[in-house]
Amino acid sequence: MLLAFVLLSAVTAAGVAGGIYVQARDTILQSAQDSAVEELKSRLSTVYPLPGNPGRTELADIAAAVSDRDSAAVATYRGLRSGDDIEAADIPEDLRRAVHGGDIAWQRVVRYGVPGLIVGTPLLIVHPDGTTTASGIEVYTTRSLVPQERSIDQLATTAWTLAGGALALAILLALVAARSVLRPARELDQAARRLGAGRLQTRIAVRGSDELAGVARTFNNTAAELERHVEQLTAMEADARRFVADVSHELRTPLAALTAVADVLDEEAAQMSGDAGRAARLVSSETRNLSRLVDDLLEISRFDSGVASLALDEIDVTRLVQASLRTRGWLELVDADLPATIRAHLDPRRMDVVVANLVGNALKHGEPPVSVRLHADDDWLTLVVRDHGPGLDPSVLPHVFDRFYKADAARTRSDGSGLGLAIARENARLHHDGGRQGDLTAANAPDGGAVFSLRLPRRAGTAGKEDG
Repeated sequence: MLLAFVLLSAVTAAGVAGGIYVQARDTILQSAQDSAVEELKSRLSTVYPLPGNPGRTELADIAAAVSDRDSAAVATYRGLRSGDDIEAADIPEDLRRAVHGGDIAWQRVVRYGVPGLIVGTPLLIVHPDGTTTASGIEVYTTRSLVPQERSIDQLATTAWTLAGGALALAILLALVAARSVLRPARELDQAARRLGAGRLQTRIAVRGSDELAGVARTFNNTAAELERHVEQLTAMEADARRFVADVSHELRTPLAALTAVADVLDEEAAQMSGDAGRAARLVSSETRNLSRLVDDLLEISRFDSGVASLALDEIDVTRLVQASLRTRGWLELVDADLPATIRAHLDPRRMDVVVANLVGNALKHGEPPVSVRLHADDDWLTLVVRDHGPGLDPSVLPHVFDRFYKADAARTRSDGSGLGLAIARENARLHHDGGRQGDLTAANAPDGGAVFSLRLPRRAGTAGKEDG
């Protein structure tokens, strides 16, 4: 905006200065021309009556009568010239034709690098009855325009000096105006950036009562309302998390009793017939599902409250993965490509949770063969679990790690709580080594199937403290 204002000021100043210069120059030159013509007419009145058939001497007398120290003159008559004060080549052909036609004419020329004015006029014979006839005598005079040229140059210098001063003043005023306008705009931009970065206490100093001050007040009101709403949402979220944690804790005691009863029912279900047996097996299954849900909710509440921590140990990751698969009876169901040994410093329980979740999901929701690949470099450990099913829908991929998210809304709740992948990812991110943090990602293989990749630093550090 400032640049545009400066350019506009420069163009305006140049246009005004140029217009003044052109108009003044034309006025000065026109005045010089009019003065030379009138002076020539006045001096020609002294040469009458005109001699008939004049010779060089009479032409010289006429030229001397109309010339002075500031001008030169020449008189011509049918090829005769009064002298060489003005050479024939110096008289423009257009001017000569105009004078031959009986008109007084003038033209600006440059002689020997000096600007000048040539005026030509025919001498007429006036008869007693008032009619005129051409005498054949023509007079040409030259006058220097150097004084006028100097005046024009001085005028140009003055005009451009004034234009430069006006431009400098305009730039100064533009800087002052820009500072008064752009500074609040910059402050508003910086405040908006801080607000967008989460600093909800950001406010702008309100100055004056113009439109920018109104914008600043609106911004402050908006920021205050946003801060209030965020505080309310934060408090509500904290209450909700606390409620989930409290309910989960309270449910553990009755669930322990229900689990014991479910175990008894499992033992007796085979001997029960009909609806009683089916009911016993259903109660046992749902009790185990509810117990897993409560455990998952407690685990999520630990992550949300920031008290989840790592119980780090130097372990053989290959043996841990094999043990995780063997314990759940999956060793024969998956194609495991595991190195002989890979040592890493991590939490074996959380690693087991991630492996069980990824392989269990692949076996349950994908299609065989399910493969498990483990490899490592000096800094990172990578576990890749892949199935060969249809893969994940593109609309599902952004939400696959969201809590309680299920790709198929029609699935029954017994199919899972929707917390497994969220917990697995939190367990991965809990492992970190300085600026390097573990992560769990999901993608689709080019030839079909879902691919989950676990990436952990080989020497993870402590992330927090466990709450009893």
